[in-house]
Amino acid sequence: MAGNSGNPGASVTSRALALLGAFDEHHRRLTLTELAERAELPTPTAHRLVGELVAWGALTRTSTGTYAVGRRLWDLGLLAPVQTGLRELASPYLHDLYGATFATVHLAVRDETEVLYVDRLAGHASVPVVSSIGSRLPLHATGVGKVLLAHAPADVQQRVLADLPRITPYTITQPGLLRRQLGRVVRDGYATTTEEMSLGACSLAVPIRRGPDVVAALGIVVPSLKDRAKLVGAMHVAAHGIGRSLG
Repeated sequence: MAGNSGNPGASVTSRALALLGAFDEHHRRLTLTELAERAELPTPTAHRLVGELVAWGALTRTSTGTYAVGRRLWDLGLLAPVQTGLRELASPYLHDLYGATFATVHLAVRDETEVLYVDRLAGHASVPVVSSIGSRLPLHATGVGKVLLAHAPADVQQRVLADLPRITPYTITQPGLLRRQLGRVVRDGYATTTEEMSLGACSLAVPIRRGPDVVAALGIVVPSLKDRAKLVGAMHVAAHGIGRSLG
């Protein structure tokens, strides 16, 4: 379940947080009953707190009567120091890369065992892109995700490699094969995917470093990898600029 707020001694704050924590990548819209069950709250309590969260803007009620995360939480999330500073400093380099490639450009960070998309510029080419700003996708099936996974702590790698869901027929689901790919990412300085997240889309990604540490990844989505060397070169220039700006 999404929380342990069934404890009668839980504070109002912990109960409200349990309701917010009921949402995840696979539960973006929930009914009141589902919210109460996932937060382990009595339905009358959930109803009262959900009403307050909707009034404040943390939740929104959809046209079908379900509830979704509200815009105000996203606005607050953008104020987080790491994401805000990274987006602001990276923005000119993302636009330069977009101008050089006309591809969809991604700026991403790792959030536990997922990749979190901090910024995105939509490209000209008609290539399927499933990401959006603020969305989370699997590390093992995305270019930026592979970069971040290759430089993640060993325990994070073990957790991801233990569960590799197949998203398309081309998703890498063999732990040994993915581990070898991650080794090449570290060695070569970039990652690739070929229709592993969505059919008809390939991606390239490079690490963004602050000193010796990889703190983010820069990626592009393209129809094919035929201009790999040229694209990777342009991405390394942008990533180096972002890293230098981060100090």
